[in-house]
Amino acid sequence: MSKIHNRVSEQTVTFTDNRNGNNWEFPIISGTMGPDVIDIRRFYNDTGMFTYDPGYTSTASCESAITYIDGDEGILLHRGYSIEELADQSDYLEVCYLLLEGELPNTSEKSEFINNITYHTLLHEKLNHFFQGFRRDSHPMAIMCGVVGALAAFYPYSYENSEPGQRKLAIHRLIAKMPTIAANAYRYSKGLPFVFPDNSLGFAENFLHMMFSTPCEEYKVNPVMANAMDRILVLHADHEQNASTSTVRLAGSSHANPFACVASGIASLWGPAHGGANEAVLNMLMEIGSVDRVPEYIRRAKDKDDPFRLMGFGHRVYKNYDPRAAILRGSCHAVLEEVDTKNEPLLELAVELERIALEDDYFIEKKLFPNVDFYSGIVYRAMGFPISMFTVLFSISRVAGWIAQWNEMTHDTIQKIGRPRQLFNGSTPRKFVPINRRAGLKHS
Repeated sequence: MSKIHNRVSEQTVTFTDNRNGNNWEFPIISGTMGPDVIDIRRFYNDTGMFTYDPGYTSTASCESAITYIDGDEGILLHRGYSIEELADQSDYLEVCYLLLEGELPNTSEKSEFINNITYHTLLHEKLNHFFQGFRRDSHPMAIMCGVVGALAAFYPYSYENSEPGQRKLAIHRLIAKMPTIAANAYRYSKGLPFVFPDNSLGFAENFLHMMFSTPCEEYKVNPVMANAMDRILVLHADHEQNASTSTVRLAGSSHANPFACVASGIASLWGPAHGGANEAVLNMLMEIGSVDRVPEYIRRAKDKDDPFRLMGFGHRVYKNYDPRAAILRGSCHAVLEEVDTKNEPLLELAVELERIALEDDYFIEKKLFPNVDFYSGIVYRAMGFPISMFTVLFSISRVAGWIAQWNEMTHDTIQKIGRPRQLFNGSTPRKFVPINRRAGLKHS
């Protein structure tokens, strides 16, 4: 990757301490796209102060060439390619290759990559026994955290992050085994036998086969469902330095093994403010209950004094229509045509809610468009996935971005172990009080 110091401009920003009039200059760095950044790596050494940025929403924590987002314009690019083109003309494994290698594969490269992934879809038999240690009602994301982390015990040579062959092998194993682990987590909760991968099937087809087939009868994957699944995987593959990706990078900065890093990403993704958003969409639909109650909840959503909020509308990054949602909308309606929404009230309700929101001036003015979580939740429901699996499906897709970002970080010569600082507001130094003299002391 290109060195960040090669793009330091001659321009600087002057920081003035109004308490004493001291001035310091800090260089400005320009990327190929997006806002410039102020290089504050010497800020503490020069000024004796830290910067304060809860959530790091104004801080660039790394240099990356993988994904670019312009939330104001509704732009999402992977390695320079628009998400619209990738979703329309590519497939998930090709996007994985693009994220990892920086270029789209030619025919032979794609064939080799697919072969490398399918070769590793099977789980070690001892790992299959690992599932038996969980309660039947365990949340699938808890199982995902445990089993993915346990992969490090089965592939200990992957600790050698500096060895390119072992690093690439770990990458292939993670992408290949995530769907198998996810399907096993679901089937274990249902008391169903595990289904071995069928490497004659495509990536999305194979996952649906492992999820829903039975050994009692032939199961054929519906091509509409498989295409929708593959498109969802493409749309969720990476999304720049979000919470889970930043978690993977932070864990990786200590040179932790890649399986542990991805397990940490899964744990971060589990949060309802991140990967659990499409779960919240279905919970909201269940709260609304029926189509005739939609106008009531629309009114509540407009009332700033009402705690009710429409889940799956608007986005923290995109101030325009989420480009992924615009793409997924078509797949969503294609899937709904394959199922009878009259027999599924929540799906009928979702369609009506979408129609009203897209036509209502209040939502249009505030740019509260349906986002990718709104449509993915509906598609998952129509496919027959339980709500508890929604975030698991997200993790299957996002492993491509996590491991690409981790791999990029391991090649970054200026990367350091993550060590955020803090604004301390606790007790100042005080004397230790023996226990027999603590009566009456106030505890906070």
